[in-house]
Amino acid sequence: MSMFQPLNISSSALTAQRLKMDTISSNIANATTTRGQLVEGVWMPYRRKMVEVQANGTGGTPFSQFLQNEMNSNGVKVTRIVEDKTPFRPVYDPTHPDANNEGYVMMPNVDITKEMVDLMTASRTYEANITAFNVGKNMSLKALDIGR
Repeated sequence: MSMFQPLNISSSALTAQRLKMDTISSNIANATTTRGQLVEGVWMPYRRKMVEVQANGTGGTPFSQFLQNEMNSNGVKVTRIVEDKTPFRPVYDPTHPDANNEGYVMMPNVDITKEMVDLMTASRTYEANITAFNVGKNMSLKALDIGR
């Protein structure tokens, strides 16, 4: 295990959590966007996005190899950003410019409460990784002091 491996692991998690927070912020900002994407000549509402994260070096491996990989972990990586496939919310508002013939407007599938919980979780995870990074840095400095 390298002396810098704990720092690399924490920094990869910091990067992933920052992307999660940015994506959640985008979801919150577009919670009322009824014209997100033009599909076949029809404006579709904004669709919620989610970040998928996995440990580096995993995917379809046997447990013994997975355990060995975790012992030599290289942190996490963002695999992709996916769109949430839950249906849009119909809201009755016949005065809205995007209302259909029945007076319903299709609103984005963004739930502000859920987004805020996800944002708090990502923020706390980010803070925990800053703490882990600082602990790893301090351990490395102490090891260097012992070597003097």
